[in-house]
Amino acid sequence: MTAWQALGIAPGPVLRVYGLRRSGNHAVINWLQRNAPGGRALFFNNCKPGRDPFTTFRAAEIDARRVAGADADAAAIAQQAGDGAALILSYEDVMPGKRRRPVSTGVDDAAVDHEVIVARGFMNWAASLVRKLQANPAYSAPKRVAIVLTAVTTYTAMLNLMTGEAEPRSIAIRYDDWRVSPDYRAGRLARLGFENRDDTLGPVQGYGNGSSFPDTAETGEDLRANERWREMKDDPEYRIVLWLAAQDAGLCEGLERVFPDDAARLARLAATVPVDPAATSTLSAHGDAPENIFRRN
Repeated sequence: MTAWQALGIAPGPVLRVYGLRRSGNHAVINWLQRNAPGGRALFFNNCKPGRDPFTTFRAAEIDARRVAGADADAAAIAQQAGDGAALILSYEDVMPGKRRRPVSTGVDDAAVDHEVIVARGFMNWAASLVRKLQANPAYSAPKRVAIVLTAVTTYTAMLNLMTGEAEPRSIAIRYDDWRVSPDYRAGRLARLGFENRDDTLGPVQGYGNGSSFPDTAETGEDLRANERWREMKDDPEYRIVLWLAAQDAGLCEGLERVFPDDAARLARLAATVPVDPAATSTLSAHGDAPENIFRRN
């Protein structure tokens, strides 16, 4: 029995979407649902890797409207969506590739039409993740920095998967470009074979408590998501994270290929000490004061 038989429907295009948290995953997935063929979509959110996605999802949506939380009956939800709906399964903080176990047990990889990776530039992603962790009183500053640096390993693996799309089923969506360029969005939809039905950025999604920053934006157009690194540039924890990340050769090599502007900023930062006043005065004499390190290229 295939997974689709277990659901009791014959879905349309099947997508698995991967992304690190705070990367705009849900904004992109909402957009994919709104532009699915015929405007019909069934989405299972945040499935557990290495397990059956239809018993481990955290929430479900039909046509971009939430219909169930965790532990709901996936087959009953699928019946509401019906045959032909695009099926989207999302995974957070994990990437496709070499794994001991399939990412989705009970699902034949050959039945998945596209493996979609949602990627956000490093500077903005790290800024949003640091700010999100700072809102949790259970985490000390060292713990927060450690969590971000651990996530950098997966971020680097993501970069290695984005250097070209030689695998026909693989497609990368760069959140930063997706936000600002209608042409980019249209091109990604065409690559997926989806329709260009709704080119807006859609409503701000509530998953993960929405934006890491305390803004009152209701739509994606109102967010300043591509400017988060500027808002955090003077935050000591953020600066420490960036300085340590700048020492990671694998990360920096991947950024050179995928996000070269971020790679250039980290390269300048690598030569500094993040929060040492004496170092700041010395660097100022050489024109590399911290405020210049964060200048726009």
